[in-house]
Amino acid sequence: MSSTLLSIAAFAVAIGVLVTVHEFGHFWVARKMGVKVLRFSIGFGKPLYRKTIGADNTELVIAAIPLGGYVKMLDEREGEVAGDELDRAFNRKSLGARFAIVAAGPVFNFLFAIAAYWLMFVNGVPGLRPVIGEVMPSSYAAQAGFVAGDEILAVDGKPTPSWEAALLGLLDAGLEDQAAFNVTVQRPAGNETVLRVRLDESARLLGTGRVLDNFGIKPWRPSWPAVVDRVVSGSPGERAGMQAGDRVISAGDIAIDDWGQWVAYVRSRPGERIPVIIERDGTQLDLVVVPEAVRDDGETVGRIGVYVRVPDAGQHATMRVVVRHGLLAALPAAFGKTWDMSTLTLRTLWKMLTGKASVENLSGPISIARYAGQSAAIGFTSFLGFLAIVSISLGVLNLLPIPILDGGHLLYYMIEFFKGSPVSETTQLVGQRIGIFLLLALMSLAFYNDLARLLG
Repeated sequence: MSSTLLSIAAFAVAIGVLVTVHEFGHFWVARKMGVKVLRFSIGFGKPLYRKTIGADNTELVIAAIPLGGYVKMLDEREGEVAGDELDRAFNRKSLGARFAIVAAGPVFNFLFAIAAYWLMFVNGVPGLRPVIGEVMPSSYAAQAGFVAGDEILAVDGKPTPSWEAALLGLLDAGLEDQAAFNVTVQRPAGNETVLRVRLDESARLLGTGRVLDNFGIKPWRPSWPAVVDRVVSGSPGERAGMQAGDRVISAGDIAIDDWGQWVAYVRSRPGERIPVIIERDGTQLDLVVVPEAVRDDGETVGRIGVYVRVPDAGQHATMRVVVRHGLLAALPAAFGKTWDMSTLTLRTLWKMLTGKASVENLSGPISIARYAGQSAAIGFTSFLGFLAIVSISLGVLNLLPIPILDGGHLLYYMIEFFKGSPVSETTQLVGQRIGIFLLLALMSLAFYNDLARLLG
């Protein structure tokens, strides 16, 4: 399956699962509170599939536009209700019942994330030890005293057994208003030390670009000889005459020492003619390869469609780590992970709103589809982690006090609690218009970011 088709399929599965989880929360609690549910729809627009279920003849619908869903409940504000069913109308229920029904959608998103993380921790989450491969000169990392070979053990006291944990730790510390934070590292010689990272007022780890680049470090990468293992059919490498077993000796006037250097050379020259000397069966041959230009993380890079031959997996194996917990221990770990990701998402949104984090970090459906495809290609655990993060994002977003979202309705209910009477329909109508405007603005910004990453 091509990467585009995989991204589309993974995105469809992700949206389908997470929207179903969210709307099922509303549906299930509504039923428990005695509200009659008329329709449970996954997607909007023209129905593609329709079925009647349950004693209430609830209409189950799968619609054409898979970017959301809704649960339609019996409500006097939306149509006439028969006298014998008035007690089953949503608007007739107590304030507590209505609050619970509306809050159930986001709550189920968080519960799904907890379940996903629990399953991941029980099965084991593979990763790489956070060993630094390179420290950029004059960066925050360099100023703090980081050196190549350091392994990040903790950020502000929180253990970082993998690069994922280290990245989240740096993000968490970078979102704080404090000007400095501590990072515990193990030196290449084996001794541990604590480094003090100081950020100036303009420091933005969530600015334009990647967090690790902004911080000034690159992860360790294995050093492999520039030997070709496989050539993709129809690729620029095959057209140039490259074969499995070829060793790249030089490119242009530069000697190639390892595969990483060769990849960097090719990536920086999309569309250029590259004279290459390769060694094949003891004989050196001259080839010319022209890398095709492809988009990768918002930049145009060269790619020739050849894969490295890994001579010995031992070097890479020493860097692998698996984060695993027992059945019971995985539960608090899953709760903690969900809480950390939820607060991180909320704080990131706040920093964007206040201008202390770049709005370029906001992703729309195109980027989400790409991430879905990439995580699905890696494996089930990776895709499950992706689902958990997106589910948390949906939960947090829906709890924002924006009219038209669940959080907007909950805000109205809290006002009703203190006011003693419901918010007027006029106020709700004005709020709905404001909410639609804010949502359209947010979606437009996210879509613009997607196109900017795609087109550069």
